[in-house]
Amino acid sequence: MKKLLTAILLLCAMTTAQAQDPNFYIFLCFGQSNMEGAAKPEAQDLKSPGPRFLWMPAVDYPATETLPARKMGEWTEAIPPLCRPNTGLTPADWFGRTLVASLPENIKIGVIHVAIGGIDIKGFLPDSIPAYLKKAPNWMKGMLEAYNNNPYERLVTLAKKAQKDGVIKGILMHQGETNTGDPKWAGMVKQVYDHLCGDLKLKPEEVNLYAGNIVQAGGKGVCIGCKKQIDELPQTLHTSQVISSDDCSNGPDRLHFDAAGYRELGCRYGEAVARFLGYEPKRPHIDMPKKIEVPADAFIAETTIPGNDFPKVDKERRAYFRIQAPQARKVIVDICNKKYDMQPDGKGGFMAVTDPLPVGFHYYFMNIDGVNFVDPASETFFGCNRESGGIEIPEGPEGDYYRPQQGIAHGQVRSIYYHSPNSKFGEWRHALVYTPAEYELSKNAKKRYPVLYLQHGMGEGETSWAIQGKMQHIMDNAIASGEAVPMLVVMESGDIKGPFRGGNNQAGRSEYGASFYPVLLNDLIPYIDANFRTKTDRDNRAMAGLSWGGHQTFDVVLQNLDKFAWLGTFSGAIFGLDVKTAYNGVFANADEFNKKIHYMYMNWGSEDFIKSGDIVKQLRELGIKVDSSESAGTAHEFLTWRRGLHEFIPHLFKK
Repeated sequence: MKKLLTAILLLCAMTTAQAQDPNFYIFLCFGQSNMEGAAKPEAQDLKSPGPRFLWMPAVDYPATETLPARKMGEWTEAIPPLCRPNTGLTPADWFGRTLVASLPENIKIGVIHVAIGGIDIKGFLPDSIPAYLKKAPNWMKGMLEAYNNNPYERLVTLAKKAQKDGVIKGILMHQGETNTGDPKWAGMVKQVYDHLCGDLKLKPEEVNLYAGNIVQAGGKGVCIGCKKQIDELPQTLHTSQVISSDDCSNGPDRLHFDAAGYRELGCRYGEAVARFLGYEPKRPHIDMPKKIEVPADAFIAETTIPGNDFPKVDKERRAYFRIQAPQARKVIVDICNKKYDMQPDGKGGFMAVTDPLPVGFHYYFMNIDGVNFVDPASETFFGCNRESGGIEIPEGPEGDYYRPQQGIAHGQVRSIYYHSPNSKFGEWRHALVYTPAEYELSKNAKKRYPVLYLQHGMGEGETSWAIQGKMQHIMDNAIASGEAVPMLVVMESGDIKGPFRGGNNQAGRSEYGASFYPVLLNDLIPYIDANFRTKTDRDNRAMAGLSWGGHQTFDVVLQNLDKFAWLGTFSGAIFGLDVKTAYNGVFANADEFNKKIHYMYMNWGSEDFIKSGDIVKQLRELGIKVDSSESAGTAHEFLTWRRGLHEFIPHLFKK
C-alpha cells in the first residue's frame, strides 16, 4: 500500500512538472499609481505584442468595442490597460515587450498586475492590511474593493495559479511616493518581498525585486524627496535593484509619467531583467516622435483663438499645428488640398508643419482616426457646409486694403432678422447689413444710399463675406480713400449653406439656391428699403457674388433688369451658358444690355478651378461691355474674391 501511495504521488508530481512550462517566465507587478498607469495608451501601445507576452488579469474586464471580455485569472495577450479596466499605460507594458525582443523565441513572458493609486506600502503588508483599510481614504475604497480589500492576497492567489503554468522570475515594484521621507519604508518593502518569497516558495537569489524610481521632472517632481530612499533600497534588501527614472518624461502634474515616460521606464525594467537572466537586452521598436522645430520668427496666426500658442506661421508661410489627442491613433491636418500626417510627441500631443502656403485665408480641418473636426485652437468660420477651422497666411503691405486702418472712420456690420412669407417654410431669416461710417452722422440723417447685395459661395453663410472676406474693411478703406462711394452692403445665406445634392446646375435652370430668389426680390429688398435709408431705384441697386453666389447673381440680375443695374461675379460658378440664347437672349442686343447694365465685372484666380475667361471672351464678341481680371497666384479662395470686390466697388453707382 505504501509503495502504491508513493507511486501515485510521484505520478502527480510528474504531471505537475509536465504542465509547468520552464520557458514561461512570470513576473509579479505591484505598487501605486505609477505602476497602476496614469497615461492614456496611444496607438503603438494598443497593438497586440503577440502570444509571447501574456497577462493574467487581476480583475474581470468587460467587453469593449475593440476587445472581448477578459476574465480574472485567465491568460490573455497583454494589451493595456493591464491593471484595471479604467487605468492606463504602465511600465509593465513595455517591460514585457522588451523581454520578448531580448529573450529567445521559445520563451514566453507573463505578468500579473495589482496596483492601487496612492496606496501606502502597508497596504501590501499582510499583517497591516486590516488596520490600513480602516484608515484608507474614501476615494481609494473602490479600488481596494476591486481586490476584495486585500491586494496582497489577490496577487499571491493569482501567482500560485500562474506557477502551475510557468516559473516566477522576478517582482516589479513602483511604490514609495506615498511614503516619502518614511525611514521605515525600506524595511517594510523587505517585509512584503519576504512574504512573497515565503508564500510562493521563491528563492530570493533567483527572484530579484526591481524597484522603479519616481518622477523627477528635472528636479521639480512632486515626490522628488523619495528618490534618495529608493536609491538606497538595496542597502536594506540586497536582492533588489533600482530602475533609474532619469530623463523619463512626465505629465504636467509632475507626479506621473506620460506615455513616453512609461515606455522608457518599462524598457529599463526589461533591460535590467534581461541582463540578470544572462541575455543582451534589445529594445522593441518604439515610434519616436519626429520633433518639429518651430523657428523663432514664427508668429501666432491672427485666426488663432487668443490664449493658444498654435497655429503659427513662419516667414516662409509654413503653418504649424498642434493638438492634444492622447487616445488618437492617426491625426491628419487637411489644408489647401493636401493632407499632412501629424507627428506624435510621445506625450499625447500631435504636431504638423505644412509646405509653404499661398497667402490669404484657407479653411482647414483636423482628422482623428477618420473623423473630421475643427481645430479647437482655431476660430471657426462657416464654410464647406459647416463650421470650419481657418488660418490667415498674411500678405505684405499689398493686403492693407482689407485690413482695418487707423485714422479713418469705420462703418458697422449689423445683424438683422426679417420675416419671409416667400421662404419655403415661411421662416424668420438672418442677414448682415454693412452701413458706412457716415450713415450714423446726424448731418446725414436724411441722406439715402445705394445698396449692393453681396452673395457668398456654396457651403458658406451670410457671415462669410464679413469674417473670411473682410468686406467691411475693404469698404471702409475704399470709401475713406474716395475710391468708392458710400453704400450699404447686404449679405444673406442665399439657401446655399447646405451641400449641392445634384440636379441641373446650368445657369438659369438650377434649383440649388433658386428658393432664395423670391425671398430676395419680395422680402429682403423691401425690408431693407423700409428699414434703412436707401435709394430704391434700379440705378442704385447692385448685386455680386462669389462662386455659386455668382451663379445666383446671373440668375437674379439677368432676369430682373428692372431692379438691378450693376453686376459682378468672383470665380462665378456659371455653367452651361449659351451667351447667345441665355436668359431669353438678354445678351443678344448688346447696345440695349450695355444701357441697362452700367457696369459688369468678372474675376477669377490664376489657379482657380472655376474661370470665367471663356465667358468674358464670348460676351465681348457679342459686344457686351464686361470688365475682368485674373488674380495672380490665387485659387478658389477668399483672397481671389477680396481682390475682386476691391476692384469692383470703385465702379459702382458712379454713372
